This record gives sequence, structure tokens and C-alpha cells, in this order.
Amino acid sequence: MVEALLLVGVAVAAFVGYNIGGATTGPAFGPAVGADVLSKAGAAGLMSVFFFVGAGTLGQRVVTTLGEDLVTGANVFTLETSIIVLFFIGGALFVGNFAGVPASTSMTAVGSIAGLGIATNTLDWAVMGEIAIWWLVAPIIGFWVSGVVGRYFYSAIDRWVAIESTEGALFEFDRSGPIPRPTLGPNTTRRELTGGVVVIAIGCLMAFSSGTSNIANAIAPLVALDGVEMTPMILLGSAAVAVGAFTIARRTLDTLGNDITDLPLTAAIVVAVVSSGIVISLSAVGIPASFVIIATMSIVGLGWGRATRTVTVRQGIKGEKEPTVSVGALTADEMPAIGEGDASDVPSASDLFNPGTSARVVLMQNVVPILSTVGALVTFTALFAFVW
Repeated sequence: MVEALLLVGVAVAAFVGYNIGGATTGPAFGPAVGADVLSKAGAAGLMSVFFFVGAGTLGQRVVTTLGEDLVTGANVFTLETSIIVLFFIGGALFVGNFAGVPASTSMTAVGSIAGLGIATNTLDWAVMGEIAIWWLVAPIIGFWVSGVVGRYFYSAIDRWVAIESTEGALFEFDRSGPIPRPTLGPNTTRRELTGGVVVIAIGCLMAFSSGTSNIANAIAPLVALDGVEMTPMILLGSAAVAVGAFTIARRTLDTLGNDITDLPLTAAIVVAVVSSGIVISLSAVGIPASFVIIATMSIVGLGWGRATRTVTVRQGIKGEKEPTVSVGALTADEMPAIGEGDASDVPSASDLFNPGTSARVVLMQNVVPILSTVGALVTFTALFAFVW
């Protein structure tokens, strides 16, 4: 009986990993796929490799936080409760993936485990409070760092990494020898190659950061059980993520790469670097972070920084000149020097975001963690009331 339940637990953990692969591949490689720098299959392959590297290194610390620190009672994580927790994590994430929206896997997982902790009165509120504080602080850091970059450094970065696309593939495979080897496309320029390599490298960084933070969401409840080793579960979870990346992630790649926004490639790179850096830093100290929320605030901050270039700091403090603060500033080909120009130089936000898709993403970003948290809380409250 125990062996059968363990197999069910492993299957549910794999299901969670599958949905994590679907939810996180889009944010990592959507810009590269949307810019036709990388195919969906190539994105899935790179996601699989770098997620595993992140999971096997810094990811172990986050597993410990969710599996051992967040709930403190003895024997709270039984095989049965672990399966239920994983069921609500995977089920809620599946709802987001089915809608083609990448949900916050960390918030969904923490919510489900917190539901168990509240129902059994074993939630460590100090640990929960620390996680919640970082959930509030991290997006603010992302906003301000991106804002500074947008105001002072964006134009220089844009000149360095901007991709000037040419017809044909960026890379091709020379199959004249026994082993195919990659070569440049017939029209690929050095500048296009540099930009392509940069955006792919950033995607790999994001995949690594996803592994550091998200592997715990799939395996922590099972690793908390006696006799379950972390390393085999990391291998299992990473394999499941790879399957999700090659299958269901195609929907989120379309959403992030084409539907939600016409975010310029340079802006996508800045957001990815800032967001990944914050997530990796938090993972290093065992804090599960929401990449999607941090990235969203980074986009807003970057647009704010670009839009405020029309006003100097002195003018802003004295109220002599009011900027038009809009993320639409990211679509501007060239913003004026600091203190020059006026509000008409800042494009509307509607030039950047698809309103319908953006509303769907915001809605599901809130619905998915709520489903996980409330579902787990109600279920465990009812179960333990019946047992007792």
C-alpha cells in the first residue's frame, strides 16, 4: 500500500514538474522565439539543460525551505498530505497553462503548503513572513533597478545588442560531414549573430534561475518524507520539466513571444537580467521567488525610467515639469536627452501591450495561487476535522 501511494506521489510530482516546464519556458525564451532567433524545440532543449543545472545547485536550498522550514510540526508531511499538496500545485498550474498563461509557480506552491500549515496549525509564520516580505520587496527592487537602467543606460545597451534581422535562418547545419555542425545562415551578419547569442544566453540564465527557485515546487513535499532522497527527486523533477518544455510550453511561448506584448528585444534582455539576478540571489538564501511578478514590475520600471528622461531630477523635485509616465516609452525608437522633449515624445502604453491578453495574464496570475491556497486549506481543514 505504501509503495503504491509513493508511486502516486511520484506521478503527481512529475505532473507538477510538467506544468512548471510549461509555465516557465515562455518567460525564459519567449523573447528569443518571438524574435525568430530560436525555435520552440531549441528553447525547450536549452530550458531542460539549464533548469537542471540550477535545480542541482542552488535549488536544493529552496527545497529545504519549503520541505522542512515552512511547516514545523512532526509528521505533517505524510505521504498522503504530500500527494494532496502536490495535487493542488499541479492542478492550479495546469489551469494557467491551459489558458496559455505562465503563472507564478513559487506563489502557487507556497500557497498550497501554507494551506496545509494553517489547517494543522503548524505553519511557521516567521518563515512565511520572511518569504512574503521578499515577495513585496523583490518587485520593488526590480522596478527601481530597471528604472535607473531605463533612464540612464538603455540607449547605450540598445545600440550594443539590437538585432537587425535578415532573411533566412540565423544558424544552419552543415551535413556534409559525418556529424552535422552549426554554421551561420547565408545572410547572417556579425551584429545579428551577436544579438542572437546575447538573447539566447539571457534565456539560459533565466532557465537556470527558474531551476534554482522552482524545483522545490515539484519535489519539496516528497523530499520532506523519511527515506526520500533529494538527488533522485531533482532528476525526476527536471525530467518532467523537460517534457513540459517540449509540449505544453508551446502555448506560453506564443503568449510571451507574440501575443501579450511587442516588448523590444533590448527591453526584454534588461528585464531578464534584472529579474534573473534577483531570483538567483533569493534562491541562494533559500527564498522561493516569483520571477513573473518581478519581471512585470521590471517592465513597468524600465518604461518609467525611459519616460522620465524628459524631466531632470531638479525639475521633478520643483514640479516645474511633469513627465508622462508610461511603459509605452519602451516602444520609442529614440528618446530625447534628459531634460529635453515633452510628454508628446512618449508613446502610449497601448503601443506596447495587447490589452485583452494583458488582462487575461493579470487575472490568471492571481487566480492560480488563490486556487492552490484555498483548495489546500479547505481540503486539509475538512480532512483533519473528520479524522479528529
